[in-house]
Amino acid sequence: MAMPAPSSILPDVTRRNWTVEERNALPDDGNRYEVVDGELLVTPAPSWLHQRAVRELSVRLQTFAEGLGLECIFAPADVTFSPRRVAEPDVFIVPLVDGRPAARFEEVGRLVLAVEVLSPFSVRADRDVKRRLYQSEGVPEYWIVDPANRFVERWRPDDDAPEILIEALTWQPREGVSPLLIDLPAYFSRVHG
Repeated sequence: MAMPAPSSILPDVTRRNWTVEERNALPDDGNRYEVVDGELLVTPAPSWLHQRAVRELSVRLQTFAEGLGLECIFAPADVTFSPRRVAEPDVFIVPLVDGRPAARFEEVGRLVLAVEVLSPFSVRADRDVKRRLYQSEGVPEYWIVDPANRFVERWRPDDDAPEILIEALTWQPREGVSPLLIDLPAYFSRVHG
């Protein structure tokens, strides 16, 4: 039986004044740590269903993004907006820098798309805290993928309510280009096996 970690090592998740620097000093214990406006968000390692949803979406986004001079990245990878705002979207799209992939988020400084896949432990963080973060940072689209219920919520910066997508998800990050079309029933069939 493993000994519980001493309480001095465990982060105080009730504190509301966390910084990115403090978060970066936390031990690598298998949890995902993010900071949004001083709030520390802690989620355990994702399930296999979650990871299949991330993989299948990344496969669909990768080639499309590359054709537009964009890059598709998946977690774990930091997106640091400020000293009090760091997130690790499950999947995200960023522009290239001078025709090459960026080495760090700070080089691009903006997201073209952020995606979170819901898990039982992430519902509040994904639908509330991180949604408000991405909207306030002007991320053009934020998708919340709900694999258990087989739908996607699409949020834009000024939305008060999501667009609920069940049959198809289209994404057109730039005018004048053909949109990416994702058949959601086929996507969720692949995710669920």
